[in-house]
Amino acid sequence: MKVVEMFTSINGEGTRAGELAVFVRFKGCNLRCSYCDTMWANEGDCPYEEKGPEEILQEILASGIRNVTLTGGEPLLQKEMKALLHLLLQTDLRVEIETNGAVRLAEYCQERPVFTMDYKLPSSGCESQMILENMELLEADDTVKFVVGTAEDLESALELIRFYDLTNHCHVYFSPVFGSIEPVQIVDFMMEHKLNDVRLQIQMHKVIWDPNQRGV
Repeated sequence: MKVVEMFTSINGEGTRAGELAVFVRFKGCNLRCSYCDTMWANEGDCPYEEKGPEEILQEILASGIRNVTLTGGEPLLQKEMKALLHLLLQTDLRVEIETNGAVRLAEYCQERPVFTMDYKLPSSGCESQMILENMELLEADDTVKFVVGTAEDLESALELIRFYDLTNHCHVYFSPVFGSIEPVQIVDFMMEHKLNDVRLQIQMHKVIWDPNQRGV
């Protein structure tokens, strides 16, 4: 498996924001979103270490941290991901996968981690590659994250929240594109449309550290 970095930090977003987690970042992605903040991990010449599932498991266990976030890039592109999930889910670790919405989740639902799934809105330039069937597979512990950069993005997210009744079967977050939209604009939109059970999240790690710093 192509691992570009492993580190312990706090979860900067999501249902466990502020909690410690071990992050395993894998190389490569099948999208190129306009606002991607880890594009370096998707480049062909990005350095990486080849690690097997058992090696990754042992490094995570050695950290003493229970929360695990598998991220990228797009982690579900790794050929041995099912084997890694099988190992991780035999422990008491709390395993989350951050996935981009452009990989089918159905084949990962038998031995199931928690999914945090992005939905790429218009400003991403990748909305046409979203697999809408994934919306039907999300459960109570899962999250849909709408990364919002424009007013058009907010309107598109609203349509999806209502059409798939997302707030009644998973967590729903709005996350502003850093530097592109003011959080207050998102809050005003939430109030205007009475969006109960939708949460605004600010990427905490970008407030604590430099927004471009790696390994945090």
